[in-house]
Amino acid sequence: MVQKSPRAATPVRPPSPVNRPASSPASSPSSGQGLDRFFGISARRSTITREVRGGFVTFFSMAYIIALNPIIVGTTPDVNGNLISGLPISGDGNVPLTMAMVAAATAVVAGVMTLIMGLVGKFPVALAAGLGINALAAYTIAPTMTWGQVMGLIVWEGIIITILVLTKFRKAVMDAVPKSLRTGISVGIGLFIALIGLVDSGFVRKGSQMGELGIGGSIIGWPLLVFVVVLVALIIMHVKKVKGAMLIAIIGGTVFAVILEAIVKVGGSVDADGNAVATGWRLNVPQLAAGQSWLPNLELLKFWQHVDLLGAFHADFKAWAVVIMTILALMLADFFDTMGTIVAIGKTGNLLQPDGNPPRTQQILLVDSIAAMAGGLCSTSSNTSYIESASGVSDGARTGFANIITGAAFLVATFITPLVNLVPSEAVAPVLVLVGFLMMQQITDIEWSNLEVALPAFFLVTMMAFTYSITVGMGLGFIVYLVIKLVKGRSRDVSPLLWVIAVLFLVYFMQGLIMGWLG
Repeated sequence: MVQKSPRAATPVRPPSPVNRPASSPASSPSSGQGLDRFFGISARRSTITREVRGGFVTFFSMAYIIALNPIIVGTTPDVNGNLISGLPISGDGNVPLTMAMVAAATAVVAGVMTLIMGLVGKFPVALAAGLGINALAAYTIAPTMTWGQVMGLIVWEGIIITILVLTKFRKAVMDAVPKSLRTGISVGIGLFIALIGLVDSGFVRKGSQMGELGIGGSIIGWPLLVFVVVLVALIIMHVKKVKGAMLIAIIGGTVFAVILEAIVKVGGSVDADGNAVATGWRLNVPQLAAGQSWLPNLELLKFWQHVDLLGAFHADFKAWAVVIMTILALMLADFFDTMGTIVAIGKTGNLLQPDGNPPRTQQILLVDSIAAMAGGLCSTSSNTSYIESASGVSDGARTGFANIITGAAFLVATFITPLVNLVPSEAVAPVLVLVGFLMMQQITDIEWSNLEVALPAFFLVTMMAFTYSITVGMGLGFIVYLVIKLVKGRSRDVSPLLWVIAVLFLVYFMQGLIMGWLG
């Protein structure tokens, strides 16, 4: 329960030690008693100064998403060869323009949802476009449908999760999936994200057989040098526990790339005659474009022009199978990370209740589910709680007031999003690799000595990367788990809900065969 701060007047009887924290900081009227009462700052043994500092630390720890999300969502064509802006990928300047749109929308939605979390959840966890979910949308779903339909499905996923939160059915879904498989989802997405970073940078490329290092097995070209230098610097900063290391790496790598391009004139991956240049910049050429706009491009916030809520729901069986499995994959990918994130942040700040959950858990989960809808509506991908918030909590943040600072910082950052066009993928890809590493650290939580969960987790993790599909990895892991349970005669141990999910995945995998039977 949030406790009000002591009144200024001298009480007749001293308050009981139980009702007043022993080390609660004094709070004068000038320091903002209204804020103290609303957010419970003193009750959580914090101060406004600590909250402000923690809020800024959280922002600088996760601001990298403003540059990273456009690289993932803003550069990938859909089934029609169009970018998320609706522009064709082939047009000159279409990719930089689209990236600027995604960057601005990413900052705005992160800012607004983080503010709402602070005011409603009153918990120091910030939100932004979810890594893993954006990769699922870009690399698995977009090649099968239009971007408008992809974002429409993300909105439906957010609606479904909101309903599950309000009906308190979300816990039943979480309990249906064994802990090792839930962990495997995060680990598998981590491996997938790391692979994306290595491929997008050109550090790993398709060779004569499967894949090879760089160009012909060698690190050749200035862009690859930028990737290697930034990756090494990022590793060093992470080991040294430098706060905001990811943001520093992106900014430093971009400055390095801009200087190189100005001196060496590397150019892009395609020359003026349309020929591929293996040693060119893979995506953005780090230089100011002619007619560069310095105002944030908020075009994607016009959701009624970009989001197709009903387009993915076609009458044929194959389309419905894809839609159902897509929503299920999005939901599961979004589902488990949020609870794990807020519990981890609560542990960091000693904010958990006796039941092991944070205070106001229902409100936190509700805001998180609404953030998924907001991300879909604004074409930034599902927004979710960020584990990077733990950095702000480690630096003193304990309440939702820290979110006010973080959210405001994101909104201010909207005005520098036009600069995202200067950021080459080689400067951002190292962050993807490190994020993949951080997600894969959970692999120790999988019971590798228990084959009933170890083998399914192995297929779940590896197939996400090998098939370049989060959905496929998730489905194979669940099916292998149920097969093993059947063979061992322990099918009754499996939740009926998991049987339903596995059958849906099986239908999804067999849709081609079923369509053949149906003629």
